[in-house]
Amino acid sequence: MKRIALLGATGSIGRQALEVIDAHAGLELVAAASGSQPIDGLAPLTQTGGDLVELLERAQPDVVLNAVVGFAGLPATLWALERGVTLALANKESLVAAGELALGAQQRGGGLLIPVDSEHSAAFQCLEGRAQATVASLVLTASGGPFRGRSREDLHDVTLAHPTWNMGPKITVDSATLANKGLELIEAHFLFGLEYDRIEVVVQPTSVVHALVRFRDGAAIAHLGYPDMRVPISFALTYPERAATPIPALDLADGLTLEFHEPDLETFPLLALARDAGERGGTYPCAYNAANEVAVAAFLAGRLPFLAIAEVVTETLGAVDGAPARDLDELVEADAQARAVAER
Repeated sequence: MKRIALLGATGSIGRQALEVIDAHAGLELVAAASGSQPIDGLAPLTQTGGDLVELLERAQPDVVLNAVVGFAGLPATLWALERGVTLALANKESLVAAGELALGAQQRGGGLLIPVDSEHSAAFQCLEGRAQATVASLVLTASGGPFRGRSREDLHDVTLAHPTWNMGPKITVDSATLANKGLELIEAHFLFGLEYDRIEVVVQPTSVVHALVRFRDGAAIAHLGYPDMRVPISFALTYPERAATPIPALDLADGLTLEFHEPDLETFPLLALARDAGERGGTYPCAYNAANEVAVAAFLAGRLPFLAIAEVVTETLGAVDGAPARDLDELVEADAQARAVAER
């Protein structure tokens, strides 16, 4: 029996995780947290708002599923990694902002870090057991978001819905701007120890191909399946087993078409900005994430037009110094400074 702590229980990932846990006799939900919605009775220990680390200390779980949105998920990520508790990570922002600190914590704790994002879960599975020297490159796929194929002129007044995934508002906006793929690019660098020039992003509109790995002998291994987050959630929670899910196997004879395109970096510059922030290192990825969170919140509140999200991130990256953070306090300060710049 694995004791699960679910952080972000009322979001899209959290709701689907509850389905997975309920369907698997070997998983026990011992603690659950929500940012604002009451969840009394969902688990033996529940919390709405407040300190996530305090909840984890009380629960002492075997697995932490961190599905909190944004930088707020960082303390829980570091708690699990420092203590060697298996971390099923759906909070990409904490690894983006604190990649070096998180990797150091994992080395000290010695626990498992299993990604829950569809693309990173797929890459994890393709790379498992492979010597890094044999890997030529990793290819992350993107649906292209709801505005794929549109020009900048088409995006001045837009509403949002994702074509292949059901997600929360922040992640839906990030998908539309390709910031989500930018965050995943930086996260992949830390998860898999690959240089940025060995990580590619391509648009795969149906979201059937979740990731590919090219090897030095010219072969490529891909992870395919219908787009349903219960698959990577189940993989992370039951690892190293592979539990059954209600998701059907891919029907290869049903007119399946695999098409790939280069992302439009002119219309969606946040992907290129993420790569630049990652290559510059230090706290530039933290600043990228902070500025994007501020800009997306302003867009959702009606204070910022869609196209200006990238402008806010660009100006913030140009204004911060990006110095490396030696500890969590310095990282929190870098995050705060980037947010202040972005707000201005």
